[in-house]
Amino acid sequence: MSKTTATKMPDVTAAEPIPASAMSEVNRILGNGDLYRYTTAESPVTQLEREFATKIGSCYALAVSSCSAALFLSLMALDLRPGAKVLIPAFTFVAVPSAVVHADCVPVLCECGSNYRIDLDDFRRKLPEVDAVLISHMRGHTSEMDAIMAACDAADVPVIEDAAHSLGTTWDGRKIGTLGKMGCFSFQSYKLLNSGEGGIMVTDDPDLMARAIMMHGSYEDKWQHHDIPADVMAKVQTNMPMFGLRLNTLSGVLIRAQLEHLDRRVLDGRRNHDHVANRLSAINSVQVPAAYPAELRAPDSLQFNLPHLSDDEVDAFIDDAKRHGLHIQVFGRSKNNSRAYWNWGFLDDVPELPQTRAMLMRACDLRLPARLTLAECDLIADTLIAALGD
Repeated sequence: MSKTTATKMPDVTAAEPIPASAMSEVNRILGNGDLYRYTTAESPVTQLEREFATKIGSCYALAVSSCSAALFLSLMALDLRPGAKVLIPAFTFVAVPSAVVHADCVPVLCECGSNYRIDLDDFRRKLPEVDAVLISHMRGHTSEMDAIMAACDAADVPVIEDAAHSLGTTWDGRKIGTLGKMGCFSFQSYKLLNSGEGGIMVTDDPDLMARAIMMHGSYEDKWQHHDIPADVMAKVQTNMPMFGLRLNTLSGVLIRAQLEHLDRRVLDGRRNHDHVANRLSAINSVQVPAAYPAELRAPDSLQFNLPHLSDDEVDAFIDDAKRHGLHIQVFGRSKNNSRAYWNWGFLDDVPELPQTRAMLMRACDLRLPARLTLAECDLIADTLIAALGD
Protein backbone atom coordinates (compact mmCIF):
# COMPACT_ATOMS: atom_id res chain seq x y z
CA MET A 1 0.00 0.00 0.00
CA SER A 2 1.36 3.43 -0.91
CA LYS A 3 1.87 6.04 1.76
CA THR A 4 -1.01 8.50 2.19
CA THR A 5 -0.16 12.11 3.07
CA ALA A 6 -3.51 13.78 2.44
CA THR A 7 -5.62 14.01 5.59
CA LYS A 8 -8.82 15.58 4.25
CA MET A 9 -11.12 13.84 1.82
CA PRO A 10 -11.29 15.93 -1.37
CA ASP A 11 -14.63 17.06 -2.75
CA VAL A 12 -14.81 14.88 -5.86
CA THR A 13 -18.07 16.55 -6.91
CA ALA A 14 -16.45 19.97 -7.44
CA ALA A 15 -16.00 21.06 -11.05
CA GLU A 16 -12.76 21.84 -12.85
CA PRO A 17 -11.78 25.45 -12.02
CA ILE A 18 -12.06 28.31 -14.51
CA PRO A 19 -8.61 29.72 -15.38
CA ALA A 20 -7.88 33.24 -14.19
CA SER A 21 -7.00 34.14 -17.78
CA ALA A 22 -10.71 34.09 -18.64
CA MET A 23 -11.76 36.71 -16.11
CA SER A 24 -10.88 39.90 -18.02
CA GLU A 25 -12.97 38.81 -21.00
CA VAL A 26 -15.75 37.58 -18.71
CA ASN A 27 -15.85 40.98 -16.99
CA ARG A 28 -15.88 42.79 -20.33
CA ILE A 29 -18.84 40.77 -21.54
CA LEU A 30 -20.70 41.12 -18.26
CA GLY A 31 -20.08 44.85 -18.48
CA ASN A 32 -21.69 45.27 -21.87
CA GLY A 33 -24.22 42.43 -21.54
CA ASP A 34 -23.40 41.05 -24.98
CA LEU A 35 -24.08 37.32 -24.57
CA TYR A 36 -25.39 36.66 -28.09
CA ARG A 37 -23.06 34.65 -30.28
CA TYR A 38 -23.97 36.41 -33.55
CA THR A 39 -23.38 40.04 -32.55
CA THR A 40 -19.93 40.08 -34.13
CA ALA A 41 -18.31 37.97 -36.84
CA GLU A 42 -15.43 37.08 -34.50
CA SER A 43 -17.40 36.28 -31.37
CA PRO A 44 -15.79 33.99 -28.76
CA VAL A 45 -18.17 31.20 -29.85
CA THR A 46 -17.06 31.42 -33.47
CA GLN A 47 -13.43 31.39 -32.37
CA LEU A 48 -14.11 28.43 -30.07
CA GLU A 49 -15.59 26.44 -32.96
CA ARG A 50 -12.52 27.03 -35.11
CA GLU A 51 -10.07 26.26 -32.30
CA PHE A 52 -11.94 23.14 -31.19
CA ALA A 53 -12.18 21.79 -34.75
CA THR A 54 -8.43 22.24 -35.11
CA LYS A 55 -7.78 20.63 -31.72
CA ILE A 56 -9.93 17.57 -32.43
CA GLY A 57 -8.88 17.27 -36.08
CA SER A 58 -12.27 17.86 -37.73
CA CYS A 59 -13.20 20.19 -40.57
CA TYR A 60 -16.19 21.74 -38.81
CA ALA A 61 -17.48 22.33 -35.29
CA LEU A 62 -20.73 23.79 -34.00
CA ALA A 63 -21.03 24.96 -30.37
CA VAL A 64 -24.49 24.40 -28.89
CA SER A 65 -26.36 24.65 -25.60
CA SER A 66 -25.59 21.08 -24.45
CA CYS A 67 -24.29 17.72 -25.57
CA SER A 68 -27.93 16.58 -25.57
CA ALA A 69 -28.64 19.29 -28.13
CA ALA A 70 -25.66 18.15 -30.18
CA LEU A 71 -26.94 14.55 -30.21
CA PHE A 72 -30.42 15.69 -31.25
CA LEU A 73 -29.08 17.93 -34.02
CA SER A 74 -26.79 15.17 -35.29
CA LEU A 75 -29.75 12.83 -35.66
CA MET A 76 -31.83 15.56 -37.31
CA ALA A 77 -28.97 16.36 -39.69
CA LEU A 78 -29.00 12.76 -40.93
CA ASP A 79 -32.58 13.40 -42.16
CA LEU A 80 -33.81 9.99 -41.03
CA ARG A 81 -37.36 8.96 -41.83
CA PRO A 82 -39.98 9.35 -39.07
CA GLY A 83 -39.91 6.25 -36.89
CA ALA A 84 -36.39 5.32 -37.97
CA LYS A 85 -34.65 2.93 -35.59
CA VAL A 86 -31.44 4.05 -33.89
CA LEU A 87 -29.24 1.53 -32.10
CA ILE A 88 -27.86 2.77 -28.75
CA PRO A 89 -26.07 1.02 -25.88
CA ALA A 90 -28.32 0.12 -22.97
CA PHE A 91 -25.68 1.57 -20.64
CA THR A 92 -25.80 5.29 -21.29
CA PHE A 93 -27.26 8.50 -19.88
CA VAL A 94 -30.95 9.25 -20.34
CA ALA A 95 -30.10 12.12 -22.71
CA VAL A 96 -29.16 9.60 -25.41
CA PRO A 97 -32.52 7.81 -25.79
CA SER A 98 -34.18 11.19 -25.22
CA ALA A 99 -32.37 12.68 -28.22
CA VAL A 100 -33.52 9.74 -30.34
CA VAL A 101 -37.14 10.21 -29.27
CA HIS A 102 -37.03 13.98 -29.83
CA ALA A 103 -35.72 13.33 -33.35
CA ASP A 104 -38.89 11.29 -34.01
CA CYS A 105 -36.92 8.05 -34.05
CA VAL A 106 -37.12 4.82 -32.05
CA PRO A 107 -34.28 3.70 -29.73
CA VAL A 108 -33.12 0.09 -30.07
CA LEU A 109 -31.21 -0.89 -26.94
CA CYS A 110 -28.10 -3.05 -27.24
CA GLU A 111 -26.69 -5.22 -24.46
CA CYS A 112 -23.50 -4.12 -22.69
CA GLY A 113 -21.05 -6.38 -20.89
CA SER A 114 -19.38 -6.26 -17.51
CA ASN A 115 -16.66 -4.10 -19.08
CA TYR A 116 -19.33 -1.42 -19.78
CA ARG A 117 -18.93 -1.72 -23.55
CA ILE A 118 -21.34 -2.80 -26.26
CA ASP A 119 -21.79 -6.55 -26.58
CA LEU A 120 -20.76 -7.22 -30.18
CA ASP A 121 -22.91 -10.33 -30.61
CA ASP A 122 -26.07 -8.42 -29.67
CA PHE A 123 -24.90 -5.47 -31.76
CA ARG A 124 -24.52 -7.60 -34.87
CA ARG A 125 -27.91 -9.25 -34.29
CA LYS A 126 -29.68 -5.90 -34.12
CA LEU A 127 -27.74 -3.92 -36.73
CA PRO A 128 -29.77 -5.16 -39.77
CA GLU A 129 -32.98 -3.68 -38.32
CA VAL A 130 -31.70 -0.14 -37.64
CA ASP A 131 -31.20 3.01 -39.73
CA ALA A 132 -28.44 4.61 -37.64
CA VAL A 133 -26.15 3.87 -34.69
CA LEU A 134 -25.47 6.25 -31.81
CA ILE A 135 -22.43 4.97 -29.93
CA SER A 136 -22.18 6.27 -26.38
CA HIS A 137 -18.68 5.95 -24.95
CA MET A 138 -20.22 5.84 -21.51
CA ARG A 139 -18.01 7.12 -18.70
CA GLY A 140 -15.16 7.18 -21.21
CA HIS A 141 -15.16 3.43 -21.96
CA THR A 142 -14.70 2.89 -25.69
CA SER A 143 -16.49 0.00 -27.35
CA GLU A 144 -14.72 -2.08 -30.00
CA MET A 145 -14.76 0.65 -32.63
CA ASP A 146 -12.90 -1.22 -35.38
CA ALA A 147 -15.52 -3.97 -35.43
CA ILE A 148 -18.43 -1.53 -35.01
CA MET A 149 -17.30 0.81 -37.79
CA ALA A 150 -16.56 -2.09 -40.16
CA ALA A 151 -20.02 -3.57 -39.60
CA CYS A 152 -21.75 -0.19 -40.00
CA ASP A 153 -19.77 0.70 -43.12
CA ALA A 154 -20.64 -2.65 -44.70
CA ALA A 155 -24.32 -2.11 -43.88
CA ASP A 156 -24.21 1.57 -44.95
CA VAL A 157 -25.49 2.63 -41.53
CA PRO A 158 -24.29 6.06 -40.30
CA VAL A 159 -22.63 6.33 -36.88
CA ILE A 160 -22.86 9.22 -34.43
CA GLU A 161 -20.48 9.25 -31.46
CA ASP A 162 -21.62 10.44 -28.04
CA ALA A 163 -18.20 11.44 -26.73
CA ALA A 164 -19.48 13.44 -23.75
CA HIS A 165 -17.10 11.53 -21.45
CA SER A 166 -14.30 10.97 -23.95
CA LEU A 167 -12.74 14.29 -24.90
CA GLY A 168 -9.04 13.53 -25.27
CA THR A 169 -9.45 9.75 -25.67
CA THR A 170 -7.88 8.17 -28.74
CA TRP A 171 -8.56 4.89 -30.54
CA ASP A 172 -5.57 3.53 -32.41
CA GLY A 173 -4.24 7.09 -32.59
CA ARG A 174 -7.51 8.64 -33.82
CA LYS A 175 -9.44 11.00 -31.58
CA ILE A 176 -12.73 9.65 -30.26
CA GLY A 177 -15.55 11.72 -31.74
CA THR A 178 -13.98 11.74 -35.21
CA LEU A 179 -14.56 8.09 -36.13
CA GLY A 180 -18.26 8.39 -37.03
CA LYS A 181 -20.19 10.81 -39.23
CA MET A 182 -20.55 13.23 -36.32
CA GLY A 183 -19.14 13.46 -32.81
CA CYS A 184 -20.72 15.18 -29.80
CA PHE A 185 -18.95 16.51 -26.70
CA SER A 186 -20.08 18.02 -23.40
CA PHE A 187 -18.98 21.14 -21.53
CA GLN A 188 -21.16 20.37 -18.50
CA SER A 189 -19.52 21.12 -15.14
CA TYR A 190 -18.31 17.56 -14.51
CA LYS A 191 -16.43 17.32 -17.81
CA LEU A 192 -12.76 18.14 -18.52
CA LEU A 193 -13.84 21.47 -20.04
CA ASN A 194 -16.37 23.23 -17.84
CA SER A 195 -18.83 25.97 -18.77
CA GLY A 196 -21.64 24.74 -16.53
CA GLU A 197 -23.72 23.80 -19.55
CA GLY A 198 -22.84 23.56 -23.21
CA GLY A 199 -21.67 21.17 -25.88
CA ILE A 200 -20.15 20.96 -29.32
CA MET A 201 -20.54 18.74 -32.38
CA VAL A 202 -17.90 18.00 -35.04
CA THR A 203 -17.94 16.54 -38.53
CA ASP A 204 -16.01 16.51 -41.80
CA ASP A 205 -19.25 16.56 -43.83
CA PRO A 206 -20.24 20.11 -44.92
CA ASP A 207 -23.79 19.10 -45.80
CA LEU A 208 -24.43 17.61 -42.34
CA MET A 209 -22.91 20.66 -40.68
CA ALA A 210 -24.93 23.05 -42.83
CA ARG A 211 -28.16 21.37 -41.76
CA ALA A 212 -27.12 21.43 -38.10
CA ILE A 213 -26.12 25.11 -38.28
CA MET A 214 -29.50 26.16 -39.65
CA MET A 215 -31.45 24.04 -37.19
CA HIS A 216 -29.49 25.15 -34.12
CA GLY A 217 -30.72 28.72 -34.63
CA SER A 218 -28.77 30.40 -37.43
CA TYR A 219 -31.61 32.32 -39.04
CA GLU A 220 -31.46 34.72 -42.03
CA ASP A 221 -27.81 35.44 -42.89
CA LYS A 222 -26.29 34.41 -39.56
CA TRP A 223 -24.80 31.32 -41.23
CA GLN A 224 -22.10 33.60 -42.64
CA HIS A 225 -20.43 33.50 -39.22
CA HIS A 226 -19.61 29.84 -39.93
CA ASP A 227 -16.92 28.52 -42.26
CA ILE A 228 -19.31 26.69 -44.60
CA PRO A 229 -19.30 27.28 -48.38
CA ALA A 230 -22.14 29.54 -49.50
CA ASP A 231 -23.37 27.07 -52.12
CA VAL A 232 -23.74 24.38 -49.45
CA MET A 233 -25.67 26.70 -47.14
CA ALA A 234 -27.91 27.87 -49.98
CA LYS A 235 -29.37 24.37 -50.27
CA VAL A 236 -30.69 24.40 -46.71
CA GLN A 237 -31.02 28.04 -45.67
CA THR A 238 -34.81 28.19 -45.68
CA ASN A 239 -35.59 24.47 -45.62
CA MET A 240 -34.77 23.54 -42.03
CA PRO A 241 -36.91 23.72 -38.87
CA MET A 242 -35.21 25.90 -36.29
CA PHE A 243 -34.48 25.35 -32.61
CA GLY A 244 -32.94 27.75 -30.08
CA LEU A 245 -29.87 25.66 -29.25
CA ARG A 246 -27.09 28.25 -29.59
CA LEU A 247 -24.20 28.56 -27.14
CA ASN A 248 -23.88 31.98 -25.51
CA THR A 249 -20.78 34.15 -25.69
CA LEU A 250 -19.88 33.87 -22.01
CA SER A 251 -19.77 30.06 -22.22
CA GLY A 252 -17.57 30.35 -25.30
CA VAL A 253 -15.09 32.48 -23.35
CA LEU A 254 -14.95 30.00 -20.47
CA ILE A 255 -14.24 27.05 -22.74
CA ARG A 256 -11.66 28.85 -24.88
CA ALA A 257 -9.66 29.69 -21.76
CA GLN A 258 -9.53 26.00 -20.83
CA LEU A 259 -8.53 24.55 -24.21
CA GLU A 260 -4.85 25.14 -23.51
CA HIS A 261 -5.22 23.12 -20.28
CA LEU A 262 -6.92 20.15 -21.93
CA ASP A 263 -3.82 18.06 -22.66
CA ARG A 264 -2.57 18.42 -19.08
CA ARG A 265 -5.99 17.55 -17.66
CA VAL A 266 -6.11 14.45 -19.85
CA LEU A 267 -2.73 13.28 -18.53
CA ASP A 268 -3.59 14.10 -14.91
CA GLY A 269 -6.96 12.37 -15.17
CA ARG A 270 -5.39 9.23 -16.63
CA ARG A 271 -2.72 9.23 -13.93
CA ASN A 272 -5.30 9.52 -11.15
CA HIS A 273 -7.58 6.87 -12.64
CA ASP A 274 -4.81 4.35 -13.18
CA HIS A 275 -3.32 4.98 -9.73
CA VAL A 276 -6.55 4.20 -7.89
CA ALA A 277 -7.56 1.45 -10.33
CA ASN A 278 -4.25 -0.36 -9.83
CA ARG A 279 -4.67 -0.33 -6.07
CA LEU A 280 -8.26 -1.58 -6.24
CA SER A 281 -7.33 -4.32 -8.71
CA ALA A 282 -5.32 -6.00 -5.98
CA ILE A 283 -8.54 -6.64 -4.01
CA ASN A 284 -10.14 -10.01 -4.77
CA SER A 285 -13.71 -8.73 -4.50
CA VAL A 286 -13.12 -5.89 -7.00
CA GLN A 287 -13.17 -6.12 -10.79
CA VAL A 288 -11.72 -3.15 -12.71
CA PRO A 289 -12.19 -3.72 -16.47
CA ALA A 290 -9.03 -3.02 -18.44
CA ALA A 291 -8.76 -0.68 -21.40
CA TYR A 292 -8.66 -2.14 -24.90
CA PRO A 293 -5.20 -2.17 -26.51
CA ALA A 294 -6.27 0.44 -29.09
CA GLU A 295 -7.79 2.71 -26.44
CA LEU A 296 -5.87 5.52 -24.72
CA ARG A 297 -8.39 6.93 -22.29
CA ALA A 298 -8.93 10.40 -20.81
CA PRO A 299 -10.95 9.49 -17.69
CA ASP A 300 -12.32 11.84 -15.05
CA SER A 301 -14.09 9.08 -13.12
CA LEU A 302 -13.54 5.48 -12.05
CA GLN A 303 -15.86 2.50 -12.46
CA PHE A 304 -15.39 -0.90 -10.88
CA ASN A 305 -17.55 -3.97 -10.30
CA LEU A 306 -18.35 -5.88 -7.12
CA PRO A 307 -19.56 -9.14 -8.67
CA HIS A 308 -19.04 -11.32 -5.59
CA LEU A 309 -20.90 -9.17 -3.07
CA SER A 310 -24.55 -9.53 -2.09
CA ASP A 311 -27.02 -6.64 -2.30
CA ASP A 312 -26.67 -6.03 1.44
CA GLU A 313 -22.89 -6.07 1.23
CA VAL A 314 -22.89 -3.59 -1.66
CA ASP A 315 -25.20 -1.26 0.26
CA ALA A 316 -23.02 -1.55 3.38
CA PHE A 317 -19.93 -0.69 1.32
CA ILE A 318 -21.60 2.43 -0.10
CA ASP A 319 -22.76 3.54 3.35
CA ASP A 320 -19.32 3.00 4.87
CA ALA A 321 -17.62 5.05 2.14
CA LYS A 322 -20.21 7.80 2.56
CA ARG A 323 -19.51 8.04 6.29
CA HIS A 324 -15.90 8.83 5.35
CA GLY A 325 -16.97 11.57 2.92
CA LEU A 326 -16.79 9.58 -0.31
CA HIS A 327 -19.89 9.44 -2.50
CA ILE A 328 -20.19 6.31 -4.64
CA GLN A 329 -23.21 5.23 -6.62
CA VAL A 330 -24.05 1.82 -7.97
CA PHE A 331 -25.96 2.54 -11.16
CA GLY A 332 -28.62 -0.10 -10.71
CA ARG A 333 -29.05 0.35 -6.95
CA SER A 334 -29.34 4.16 -6.92
CA LYS A 335 -32.98 5.22 -6.84
CA ASN A 336 -34.22 6.67 -10.14
CA ASN A 337 -30.70 6.59 -11.61
CA SER A 338 -30.81 8.09 -15.11
CA ARG A 339 -28.25 5.57 -16.37
CA ALA A 340 -30.41 2.55 -15.54
CA TYR A 341 -32.41 1.76 -18.67
CA TRP A 342 -35.45 0.49 -16.76
CA ASN A 343 -35.97 4.05 -15.49
CA TRP A 344 -36.54 5.40 -19.02
CA GLY A 345 -40.30 5.31 -18.67
CA PHE A 346 -40.86 7.49 -21.74
CA LEU A 347 -39.92 4.58 -24.02
CA ASP A 348 -42.80 2.56 -25.44
CA ASP A 349 -40.92 -0.71 -25.19
CA VAL A 350 -38.17 -1.31 -22.64
CA PRO A 351 -36.66 -4.73 -23.33
CA GLU A 352 -35.25 -7.04 -20.71
CA LEU A 353 -31.48 -7.00 -21.03
CA PRO A 354 -30.13 -9.42 -18.42
CA GLN A 355 -26.47 -8.88 -19.15
CA THR A 356 -26.69 -5.09 -18.84
CA ARG A 357 -28.95 -5.30 -15.79
CA ALA A 358 -26.51 -7.62 -13.99
CA MET A 359 -23.64 -5.23 -14.70
CA LEU A 360 -25.57 -2.17 -13.54
CA MET A 361 -26.47 -3.85 -10.25
CA ARG A 362 -22.78 -4.20 -9.32
CA ALA A 363 -21.07 -1.35 -11.20
CA CYS A 364 -19.71 1.35 -8.87
CA ASP A 365 -19.21 4.90 -10.11
CA LEU A 366 -16.82 7.39 -8.52
CA ARG A 367 -15.79 10.81 -9.80
CA LEU A 368 -12.02 11.16 -9.89
CA PRO A 369 -11.28 14.66 -11.21
CA ALA A 370 -8.04 15.51 -12.95
CA ARG A 371 -7.34 18.23 -10.36
CA LEU A 372 -6.75 15.67 -7.55
CA THR A 373 -3.24 15.03 -6.25
CA LEU A 374 -1.82 11.53 -5.93
CA ALA A 375 -1.96 11.92 -2.15
CA GLU A 376 -5.68 12.60 -2.39
CA CYS A 377 -6.05 9.62 -4.72
CA ASP A 378 -4.31 7.45 -2.13
CA LEU A 379 -6.70 8.66 0.56
CA ILE A 380 -9.61 7.74 -1.70
CA ALA A 381 -8.10 4.31 -2.40
CA ASP A 382 -7.44 3.73 1.33
CA THR A 383 -11.05 4.59 2.10
CA LEU A 384 -12.41 2.27 -0.59
CA ILE A 385 -10.19 -0.60 0.50
CA ALA A 386 -11.12 -0.12 4.18
CA ALA A 387 -14.83 -0.01 3.33
CA LEU A 388 -14.50 -3.20 1.31
CA GLY A 389 -12.69 -4.83 4.21
CA ASP A 390 -15.48 -3.83 6.59
